[in-house]
Amino acid sequence: MLLTYEAIDRAGKRLHDMLEAADSREAVAQLRARGLYVTRITEKRDAADGAAARAARTGNVSAGRLPVRTLVLFTRQMAMLLRAGSAVVPALHAIRREMRKPAQGVLLDELVRDLEEGVPLTEALRRHPETFQPVYCAVVAAGEASGTLTQMFERLALLVAKRQALRNKVLGALAYPALLVVLCVGIVAALMFFVMPRFAEMFTQLSVEVPTSTRLMLAAGMAAKTYWVGLIAAVAGAVGALVFLVRDRRGRQWLADLQLKVPLLGHVRKRLIEAQVLRTMGMLLESKVGVLDTLELARGVTTNVAFRKLFDGMENAVTGGGLMSTAFEASGIIESYVCQAVKTGEESGNLGGALTYCADILDEGNTELVTALTKLIEPIILIGMGAVVGTVAVSLFMPLFDLTSAIK
Repeated sequence: MLLTYEAIDRAGKRLHDMLEAADSREAVAQLRARGLYVTRITEKRDAADGAAARAARTGNVSAGRLPVRTLVLFTRQMAMLLRAGSAVVPALHAIRREMRKPAQGVLLDELVRDLEEGVPLTEALRRHPETFQPVYCAVVAAGEASGTLTQMFERLALLVAKRQALRNKVLGALAYPALLVVLCVGIVAALMFFVMPRFAEMFTQLSVEVPTSTRLMLAAGMAAKTYWVGLIAAVAGAVGALVFLVRDRRGRQWLADLQLKVPLLGHVRKRLIEAQVLRTMGMLLESKVGVLDTLELARGVTTNVAFRKLFDGMENAVTGGGLMSTAFEASGIIESYVCQAVKTGEESGNLGGALTYCADILDEGNTELVTALTKLIEPIILIGMGAVVGTVAVSLFMPLFDLTSAIK
């Protein structure tokens, strides 16, 4: 069997090559014997054969991805069934029966078929990268190699559940401010497109002299009503540009770097990334994954330049025989207490536990920080809405008051 692999040598250099072996386990053993840390290994197949094989397996329905909530449930059920003494394939069959969406059921069917054909569980999961990320697969691989698959799925269930819980808290905290923003935009649009043009016609018919602020608002309202097609095109263009940035690799990179530069929001985003990086590294190290493999896998958590430089520093420190904590201290983006905790964990031989503990502390602080930030944003939005509506109301009704006074 011809396999392609990606690995890191003792000097920290990344390698990408092919080798011949009976299966992926034998290939990993060969590479380990050569002093290489394997990060990915797959069977080399002809593109047409691979497409035909997948089409034959899935029929008319393509394998879908598992959303985060379903992935949490899947991981918990696997941990529970394995803890109860079930084998992997029967456990997958039991979970498959609970799937309601056909595409998600096809994904589990493919996993079962791969396992029945003798493919290792890790390799079967890696064939669905949209659902099972490299970190997830690495922990499963560690469980397969050490015979602790049940414990690894329990750890993964905890990791994925914490990620979902934090995501739900952030989205829940931002829901009300987002609703206020939409309401504010709707009110301004109604004033611009419907209210101001009517007042402009009325003031013109009555020959009322209006102040400068009212003239500017009426002009803006008439322009919005006249050039509404161009305005909609501009909004659609802005949305399209944002979608392009999100889908493009360089665009995502630019957005990731921009996030940390935004005042206050950048600080929150940095702490969220930091907690995710520390938790991922801690869990991988506690799962007995090698240090260099851990760094390579955890690197995929973020594309932010500052954290990428941190990973480069940690790799250089580890391959040079130094301490990972020195790279944390030199980065300037990690809190001092985290650096000290990492240093203590390295000295005591409990680096994974130290990283996980720091991630727990950061998650608690991040939840409080996001809650406080949203409570601060809400009154600011309300004040902004009041200021906009009040300014428009005063500008529109002041000429009417002047007209009433003149009639008297």
